[in-house]
Amino acid sequence: MKLDTMMEAIEVLARERGVGVDAILDAFANALVAAYKRSPGAAEEARVTIDPDSGEVVVYAQDLDEDGNVIKEWEDTPEGEAFGRIAAQSFKQVMQHKLREAKRERVFEMYEGREGDLITGIVQQVDYRSVILDLGDAEAILPGSERIPFERLERGNRVKALILEVKNEAKGAQIVVSRSHPDLVRRLLELEVPELTDGTVEIVNIAREPGHRTKIAVISHDPNVDPKGACVGARGSRVRQVVNELRGEKVDVVQWRDDIGQFIAEALGPAKVKEVHIDEEEKTADVVVSEHQLSLAIGKEGQNARLAARLSGYKVDIRSDSEGVVEEEAATEQVEVTAEDVATEDVDGDVGEATDAPDNEDDVPTPVADDESE
Repeated sequence: MKLDTMMEAIEVLARERGVGVDAILDAFANALVAAYKRSPGAAEEARVTIDPDSGEVVVYAQDLDEDGNVIKEWEDTPEGEAFGRIAAQSFKQVMQHKLREAKRERVFEMYEGREGDLITGIVQQVDYRSVILDLGDAEAILPGSERIPFERLERGNRVKALILEVKNEAKGAQIVVSRSHPDLVRRLLELEVPELTDGTVEIVNIAREPGHRTKIAVISHDPNVDPKGACVGARGSRVRQVVNELRGEKVDVVQWRDDIGQFIAEALGPAKVKEVHIDEEEKTADVVVSEHQLSLAIGKEGQNARLAARLSGYKVDIRSDSEGVVEEEAATEQVEVTAEDVATEDVDGDVGEATDAPDNEDDVPTPVADDESE
């Protein structure tokens, strides 16, 4: 039995889809063995050989001993159209399976080791558990836990995401991505700021609360380059692209300072800080702001202070300067009242003693003589 036309198709598909010819032939031979065993009068065991040059197919029936060793083998290639139809059907099934398998392997090889890379996909499917992104040559899954809170994604939206994990599973390569990871902001900013790509400016740390606010600490390795200005861009043009991709999430860029007090003061922006007292041993910062800047420094539900703490690695306590004044006034008032009370007690004591004394000498009783004196 010859497979001339099938061999040509195998070679063409192998070249186009990147599938090995030998792998296809091995799988095809196994399929033909299964087809042979279903034919009338077939032996219980068999093997099939396929000549890769001529396409000649030969079926060898086998007898095995109790240990599974071949004790007898003879050619038993079925003739007729029935086996030919079975062979053609088996060929189709094998090719479909191999092509799917080859695609899965190719996708896995393309994305293996790309954790942390930025990808662009089109939203294909949305449900409460996850979002499926079409990457063109593969699909990626965006779990609910990695979505930006309250972000509304609809079918057809084009979005960027960060690759978290690439797994090679039985159903194929599974690419897990995130839109809530802090490094997504890093990669988005690198697209807009060439100084980050060439190493002139470096991102030291990122603190993010997805969907609300992100603070980025940057440093320049060139004294002539302002790191904050490079990242923000002219009139905020560079950072605005990042904000747009994150659907309006606020992004603050802060220049890294060796003076941790100054850095924390700037990290609490847009609030204006008056003083910062640092405790290096306890890793704490006591921040003083004016009364009207207190709520701005703390932020909604403590968000601004929380992000500044994450960015600096210090515990940040914020208070207004009026708190100190109030405490001082209260302490002074307490001292004055105490002094007045003490003075009152002294006066009351003197009056009591005067009341017990006689008013004049005439009131002093005359001593009475005893009997002996008389």
